Amino acid sequence: MRQVALALALALLAACSGRDAALNAFIEATKAEPGGRVEPLPEIKPFDTFAYSAAGKRSPFVPGGSGSSSNASVRPNVNRPREFLEQFSLDTMKMVGTLQIGGHKFGLLKVPDGRVHRVEVGNYVGQADGRITAIADNKISVTEVVPDGLGGYIERPAAIGLSE
Repeated sequence: MRQVALALALALLAACSGRDAALNAFIEATKAEPGGRVEPLPEIKPFDTFAYSAAGKRSPFVPGGSGSSSNASVRPNVNRPREFLEQFSLDTMKMVGTLQIGGHKFGLLKVPDGRVHRVEVGNYVGQADGRITAIADNKISVTEVVPDGLGGYIERPAAIGLSE
């Protein structure tokens, strides 16, 4: 029994040393190969400094409006009654002309259903709380109140041009 155990132990040791021989040969072959050249590190250029001069101005990372056109008092009036032309978007309405009655100028807007409506300065049109600010012979100027993306609102100019 002892002889069998001793033979088994010798066989195991011989098997382990056979695999190590291949590994040792690979290591020796790798060491014998010529070494590669390491490229030098690139030269680091000096950093140009920048003096920030807008420290006293509004931070662009703090909510409160976008740029100088932001105004905290600009808000849509949700308590006023809605006018008929506020159900149509501005791009679906067409200006078809103007009308002068007693020195007062009106604009004529055609809505998608084909009806023509008379509007004057101060009327609301469009779906973005657009208020008519001026009526000319070739366009109706509108100021819309739209979200600025930062929780506030801004006034945006728009126009409805005369269609032919």
